[in-house]
Amino acid sequence: MQISKYPQKNEWSELIKRPILKREKLSEIIVDIFNQVEKKGEQALLEFNKKFDGAEVKNIRVSKEEIENAEQLLSRELKNAIHQAKENITQFHTSQITDIKKIETSDNVICWRENRAIEKVGIYIPGGTAPLFSTVLMLAIPAQLAGCKEIILCSPSDKNGNINPAILYTAQLCGVSKIFKVGGAQAIAAMTLGTENIPNVYKIFGPGNQYVVAAKEYAQTYNVAIDMPAGPSEVLVIADEQAIPEFCAADLLSQAEHGNDSQVIFISTDVKIFNETIKETEKQIKELPRNDFARQSLKNSHFLLLNSIDEALEFSNLYAPEHLILAIENFEKYIPEIQNAGSVFLGNYSCESAGDYASGTNHTLPTNGFAKNYSGVSLDSFVKKITFQHLSEKGLQNLGKTIEIMAEAEGLFAHKNAVSIRLKQEK
Repeated sequence: MQISKYPQKNEWSELIKRPILKREKLSEIIVDIFNQVEKKGEQALLEFNKKFDGAEVKNIRVSKEEIENAEQLLSRELKNAIHQAKENITQFHTSQITDIKKIETSDNVICWRENRAIEKVGIYIPGGTAPLFSTVLMLAIPAQLAGCKEIILCSPSDKNGNINPAILYTAQLCGVSKIFKVGGAQAIAAMTLGTENIPNVYKIFGPGNQYVVAAKEYAQTYNVAIDMPAGPSEVLVIADEQAIPEFCAADLLSQAEHGNDSQVIFISTDVKIFNETIKETEKQIKELPRNDFARQSLKNSHFLLLNSIDEALEFSNLYAPEHLILAIENFEKYIPEIQNAGSVFLGNYSCESAGDYASGTNHTLPTNGFAKNYSGVSLDSFVKKITFQHLSEKGLQNLGKTIEIMAEAEGLFAHKNAVSIRLKQEK
């Protein structure tokens, strides 16, 4: 870990830098994968499954029997936990449904906006060292609430050709239409281009490694939308004198264990809390099964001692974290100062893991500084908004002159004529 005490503001630009991913030949690899999938279809997917995951897959699509068997492989305790999380996530995202509101902008000129679900969406779920069945909840639930007609899910299988049973169970529970055994960049290519069995989709969601991220970026050249640009997981914790070092350390490590390229930032205004959190982090990391990932992550991470909470929030807004934890007194006072963050956790007991799994908010969030200009996934991510307007004869009479003057000023006389010809007809 890198420790800095009272760094000057001219040093902050270095401190907010994320770990740089090695991207040598990455673009070439992604283009080749897309080309192979476009040319050979699912034969290419089977070959990539074997090459990259060592998986022998005979049938790309998951069968009904596999889904039914998955339920039997899960404990009642885990299924109950998944149901509780589903209930909370559904409740939170249902609250985002809005009513149609018609506005009379001028006399007899009515304008409004309506939502339409994106008809076909693709969900990518990693299945390697951490099979993220929780992400199925976060993506399939709002997709279902939005009314998406097709929800396609791709996830890599193990070497025996099986997808993690918790992923299958959760997908079935949340209304996923079809599930396919394919991972990595090739899954993104399949959902972009379409294959013999995998439909091409209109928007792709979900996290992944640098190959998946690069593939999602490339998918946009085929007019397929993505949820957001993404990078490795990250958290920034701000702590004052009333923070609990054990809690802070646990929150930092919960993100550090995601992977070697994850990054955590700890900021404190209290020397005692600062030093104790460092000691507690070193203590807790020894007990983690994934401590190799966490140790690598900590090499890229910063522990900062700053003068005030205001200064800490100024740094946080510059960094724009995926997750922001305020382990401080009177946190409500500082909420208006938060400008850039994916999701915020307030107080000593609002651990980041709550948002990752079951509090109800979505855990698919902007990383790598994109919280400055992107929101996390919500119900809105799965809909398009279409505007409508209706002008009666009287409405056009009231607004027509304004339109004619503006169109003529722009030199667009056909635009003007579309109004003028109607006004003349009325006479």
